[in-house]
Amino acid sequence: MDPYSELMLIRASRRRRAWVAVLVAAMLAAGCGLGGSAGPHKRQSPYAGPLDAAVVHAPAGAMRGLVAADYRLFQGIPYAAPPVGALRWQPPQPAARWSGMLDATKPGPQCVQEARPGKTSENCLTLNVWAPMSGPSGKRPVMVWIHGGGFINGASDIYNARWLAAKGHIVVVTINYRLGALGFLAHPALDQSDALGNYGLADQQAALRWVRDNIGAFGGDPAKVTIAGESAGGMAVCDHLVAPGSAGLFRAAIIQSAPCQAQADLAAAQRASVKYAASMGCSDPATARQCLLDLAPTDLARPPWYSHIGDSDALTSPVTGTPTLPMSPVAAFAAGKAAKVPVLIGVNHDEFTMFAALRYLKRNHGVTAAEYAGVLTDIFGADGRAVMARYPPDRYGGDVSLAYAAAVTDGVFACVADRMAVALSRNAPVYAYEFDDPNAPAPDNLRRAPFPVGASHSLELRYLFKVGGAPPLDLAQRALSDQMIAYWSQFVTSGEPKVAKAPDWPALRGDHAPWMSLRPDGSRVMTTFEESHQCPFWATLKGRS
Repeated sequence: MDPYSELMLIRASRRRRAWVAVLVAAMLAAGCGLGGSAGPHKRQSPYAGPLDAAVVHAPAGAMRGLVAADYRLFQGIPYAAPPVGALRWQPPQPAARWSGMLDATKPGPQCVQEARPGKTSENCLTLNVWAPMSGPSGKRPVMVWIHGGGFINGASDIYNARWLAAKGHIVVVTINYRLGALGFLAHPALDQSDALGNYGLADQQAALRWVRDNIGAFGGDPAKVTIAGESAGGMAVCDHLVAPGSAGLFRAAIIQSAPCQAQADLAAAQRASVKYAASMGCSDPATARQCLLDLAPTDLARPPWYSHIGDSDALTSPVTGTPTLPMSPVAAFAAGKAAKVPVLIGVNHDEFTMFAALRYLKRNHGVTAAEYAGVLTDIFGADGRAVMARYPPDRYGGDVSLAYAAAVTDGVFACVADRMAVALSRNAPVYAYEFDDPNAPAPDNLRRAPFPVGASHSLELRYLFKVGGAPPLDLAQRALSDQMIAYWSQFVTSGEPKVAKAPDWPALRGDHAPWMSLRPDGSRVMTTFEESHQCPFWATLKGRS
């Protein structure tokens, strides 16, 4: 998800808007990862510098990429056949082995999304490979990064992974996957494969298989693959931990700021899909499939909404209760049915302040005292009054917006992550963190809000990736960035975030276990995460224990 756009966040004219799809559009607007057009299916590389061509011979075919002093980059590599024509709403098919030399010096097209009208393509199943130029000999461990964006926007080329490759000595793969209606529509008329409602998730599995078969040519070790993602990307990681088709494709997982409880169930997704098809003029069940297939990709840029946080905010998501995803991840974790692999999981200290700030910018005012009970009921239903009593504005300097943001941070992100971490730790090592830089650089628009956004949703990404849209890191933040890159890279390398000359990061051990607090004034282990986010209170609420 993206910290940077209002596009998909706030309700407009009572239309549902996605509360998790905020990061990408602002980064796109800031121009990160983007350049001028180089034809309908390629864009100019955004990575400046004295780059020379390099050639790799992989089982998929030969390709020419870019070489800099400390990394190599190969972009726009097709990992599956174009999902167009008869392959729309079908499981991804293997990409044909190309002849000759593939030009891998430019990123491929972004998948169809409302945030980039007219500038995307249905032919978008490509990935990028970042590989270090120097470091330890032998095959390098691999991190496959799944982008966020509420499953409705985002792209692989937003994430410049040179720091992880050059400093962490790991290979990083960033992937595109089908989004919105093209990736997750669950209309009954399309039920001709096990991938119904999960085409985008199946794309990710296809990318993981491509990595298994080809990453050795880039110096990567196919036996040492870690899947990682933030927000919607983190939700996808949760899915892969329990999806049968993902078994054996990775050996560790990283989950960042992921509300994995927000997955859609099949019945709800089908109802929303039928309603969506009708809005597109495809209401007759007998002809709905062909009607949908006849629509232009641009007609399908507007996504369906599945999972709802109250009456106003919603997102598209993978669909549970299906062959691809039989159980919801949170339920599967609790039942001990997740892959038994090391997991690094965490949240940001102030996850929801970004959304509160965008609400303020949209309406020209924050949440008022008169609105407070209503917005909490909107999100937490019958528990809204109890949440309001637990999060009085007086505790937050009288600022209703900050009280609202704290309640949703704790109830939707922090305490969900805590429950998942504890459940997963019963069967495999789990390392939990909280990113807590109160002055994390934020996009210009968020800094116009009358309250600080702090360590808000997605702001940790610029400590791992070179992304735009906000002021640069200062010296202390740069040191924290280096530390985080070392922790993440070492976890990818060994399954443990053990770094010399950095605070020891212990694994979780039962309830009230240690969490690593990542701070620019010195990272430290803490044992008060549950209390500081009031998780015992949230465990008492109906349906949240």
